[in-house]
Amino acid sequence: MYFIYLAIIILIPIYAQMKVKSTYKKYSKVSASSGMSGAETARAILDQNGLFNVRVEETPGMLSDHYDPRDKTVRLSSDNYHGHSVAGVAVAAHEVGHAIQDKEAYAFLLFRHALVPVANFGSNISWILILIGMLASISELLLAGIVFMAAAVLFQVITLPVEFNASSRAMDQLVSAGVIRNDEERETKKVLSAAAMTYVAAALVAVLELVRLLLMYTGMREED
Repeated sequence: MYFIYLAIIILIPIYAQMKVKSTYKKYSKVSASSGMSGAETARAILDQNGLFNVRVEETPGMLSDHYDPRDKTVRLSSDNYHGHSVAGVAVAAHEVGHAIQDKEAYAFLLFRHALVPVANFGSNISWILILIGMLASISELLLAGIVFMAAAVLFQVITLPVEFNASSRAMDQLVSAGVIRNDEERETKKVLSAAAMTYVAAALVAVLELVRLLLMYTGMREED
């Protein structure tokens, strides 16, 4: 059973990454009917929503796109910044979706931001406590590690509604801004759905690992 579990938590993220890369590669070769680049798409949607203070910048790397709420900047990887593909405009609109969430003080986004320091600390210290607790058979240390790990898992779970909401906003904005036609919505949704799968996989693996450790703690307590 352990090997089956191990295979699951390894294969799910790998499959998700392969899916997003293959889908992105496919639709990065399909031009958006509007002919707009990712940068132009981001700027148009931002302006349409009154976010004139949010900058759009190019950033190195592949699929390194993100929105930085600290300095109000949408950063797009080079291919998406300059490209005119369905994949590029979909990713650009998704990141702008986060900027709109920030403007509207979207509850799940604010909660996720608040969790960042706790989740970072929890992920750094949890495994130290867990390993010491298991090796020394100290259930209290194992439980402490599980509690810290739970904060990191909660961050992964809260990320899901944030990402799904950003994708939903992206679809609405792309159509209303005239970046894609109605008949291009299907391809655009495929890009956004594939990207969302990586977050689903990460959350699922995190929850499974947390459950495994809780079962281990329960077993250790029964032996005491």
